[in-house]
Amino acid sequence: MARVPRVAVIGGGPGGLYAAALLKRLDPAREITVWERSAPDDTFGFGVVLSDETLGGIEHADPVVHRALQAEFVRWDTIDIVHRGRTLTSGGHGFAALGRRRLLEILHQRCASLGVRLRFRTEAPPAARLATAYDLVIAADGVHSLTRAAHAGVFAPTITTHRCRYVWLAADFALDAFRFEIAETEHGVMQLHGYPYAKGTAGANGASGARSTVIVEMREEVWRAAGFEDLDERRSAERCAEIFADALGGRPLRANASSWTAFRTVVNDRWSHGNTVLIGDAAHTAHFSIGSGTKLAVEDALALAACIEERPELPEALAAYESERRPVVESTQRAAAASLRWFEELATYTDQPPRQFAFGLLTRSRRVTHDNLRLRDPAFTRAVERDFGCPPGTPPMFTPFRLRGLTLRNRVVVSPMDMYSAVDGVPGDFHLVHLGARALGGAGLVMTEMVCVSPEGRITPGCAGLYSREQGDSWRRVTDFVHTRSPGTAIGVQLGHAGRKGATRVMWEGADEPLPVGGWPLVAASPLPYRPGVSEVPHQLDRRQLDAIREQFTAAARRAQRSGFDLLELHCAHGYLLSGFLSPLTNRRTDAYGGSLAARLRFPLEVFDAVRADWPDDRPMTVRISATDWAPGGTTPEDAVEIARAFVAHGADAIDVSTGQVVADERPEFGRSYQTPFADLIRNTLSVPVIAVGAISSWDDVNSLLLAGRTDLCALARPHLHDPQWTLHAAGAQGYEGQAAPWPLPYRAGSRPPPAGRADDPKPRLTLR
Repeated sequence: MARVPRVAVIGGGPGGLYAAALLKRLDPAREITVWERSAPDDTFGFGVVLSDETLGGIEHADPVVHRALQAEFVRWDTIDIVHRGRTLTSGGHGFAALGRRRLLEILHQRCASLGVRLRFRTEAPPAARLATAYDLVIAADGVHSLTRAAHAGVFAPTITTHRCRYVWLAADFALDAFRFEIAETEHGVMQLHGYPYAKGTAGANGASGARSTVIVEMREEVWRAAGFEDLDERRSAERCAEIFADALGGRPLRANASSWTAFRTVVNDRWSHGNTVLIGDAAHTAHFSIGSGTKLAVEDALALAACIEERPELPEALAAYESERRPVVESTQRAAAASLRWFEELATYTDQPPRQFAFGLLTRSRRVTHDNLRLRDPAFTRAVERDFGCPPGTPPMFTPFRLRGLTLRNRVVVSPMDMYSAVDGVPGDFHLVHLGARALGGAGLVMTEMVCVSPEGRITPGCAGLYSREQGDSWRRVTDFVHTRSPGTAIGVQLGHAGRKGATRVMWEGADEPLPVGGWPLVAASPLPYRPGVSEVPHQLDRRQLDAIREQFTAAARRAQRSGFDLLELHCAHGYLLSGFLSPLTNRRTDAYGGSLAARLRFPLEVFDAVRADWPDDRPMTVRISATDWAPGGTTPEDAVEIARAFVAHGADAIDVSTGQVVADERPEFGRSYQTPFADLIRNTLSVPVIAVGAISSWDDVNSLLLAGRTDLCALARPHLHDPQWTLHAAGAQGYEGQAAPWPLPYRAGSRPPPAGRADDPKPRLTLR
């Protein structure tokens, strides 16, 4: 056990109080003081939600607190979603809530019974001063943490303010379920999040003491247009009650220091400084729509106490605490960010069919998925599948999809992946085996790597091309194999030009490292190197060179047609040549091809128009874009919508929505399905087909994204490197044996996994004592 005989806790919220109680219980000799500047019964908000997982941890660590909580909880398992007057109910979810004030009372009583000193209505001394008098300082001082601000140079916080305003209110009755309701007003879309937290006692006039939390949220511009900026607390509550009168049955809403605020996501590079440690909202925040704030704070307290108990020295204990909690918190923050974005973009979903809208809301954080929801509420999920058009027994991913004259038998795409295995641009046996194996593996569409339109347009000497007859003939060998040996599988070609990212080593010899010998001159929208001081400075293309490159694309498209490709994709992403024109970070031109977004679009659209004119009318053409540069001053999601709109207006049949790789100093928000929100935004803003990419790794993710209307097709890269038969195995895992995923005849005997070992060992019949 780390020796911490004197502990100071800054902040008397649930996290700080519970940490104090646990540490005192583990060592009754400890002197522990909690400073709370408010009175004991002062609190913001009304009800809090805790998960069964969190409650299990509390039960194990402190049965006294657990029993007190259990006696107070309101439990329910349904969610009501109201969409344009229609209520859709989904069950099997499981929630437990109680009043925040009652939670604090329970923790106050527990701390007092253990001998923790509680100092209410008292501002804590600065953490730096406490750190000299106490062995451990726990900063649980919330989202506006003074401790974090005072030591910002160490904790290195990043605080992001989001686009909605929200207010915590209460209703003096118990809702029947977790309720989401949408109000489409003249000012814009508003939403209500509500849940019960006290049932009360039955009486002649209803349940006395019954309570529900009600959160009203809307985009900042809607909030201003509706005049909430000018309303006081009482009038705000009255106005919200008027807007959501149906949800409330005409009953009023009650405020309690309820001010409109914008949610702020807090991230810290470090959580401890010397003997001072951050917990709860001081260390991290996650949007309230996934009910995580109190949960995370209590779990922080549990982990911190456990690490102090298990480790011999405090520095080691604080490091172990952060190591244990950070991955959990980051995962929660990713889920919360996805949920937050869904509500920020709510207006783009309101025209969806009711059940698809409800399914999208339920799965918005990606923690609830199609397969998970099938277990929770099979009837609701079957209804969503029927509305989507799934025949009986057919998972969503195995429904067909049509682009122009091409019908894909399922929604799985083998994403373009550079293989760096061509010789002089000619694809060889490797490409035949690589792409052929993925075609035999059941995907609806198999895409080539970026196929370069000129020798100077290659990324590396190992990149494939379509600028010679020999290359076209070799690609024909690949497409013939796919069409002959895997009938029903489509194969597409992605055409591109590396631009300023060319003349580099193959990936496994040093990604983005310039060739030591044998390189070629680079060209780009502007003379800006990809990696300053490392990469070659490219030449800015003039009018004559632009025309020549456009002709290289059209010549490659004609060869692609003769090579037998079913679909053509124009690569306008990842910082390659055409992408370099689109991003303001890489296009600094002052002529007609630079400046405004419309001007930056001009050359990529010229290339698209020329290729579309040479590509057969019945064959689809898609465009891959980077929907964000993940860097300040770069392409924004709003820009991405306009870029997609422009390409669709010029005849693109679908937008393949990727992100980043435009500038070397990008900071992507990696995580499961992390790029899909951008595809979602484009699809539901413009009502155009999209292909989603980016860490989509499971068939459950694919089904979930499709049913929610976030995408039309899902492109997977690494999963297909790991398992060429990924789609066939996904079909088997779901018990699907239809024509959307047929096993090749020579492989059919392997469509079931072989036995892994003996499973028939006889069990003992008799035990002798």
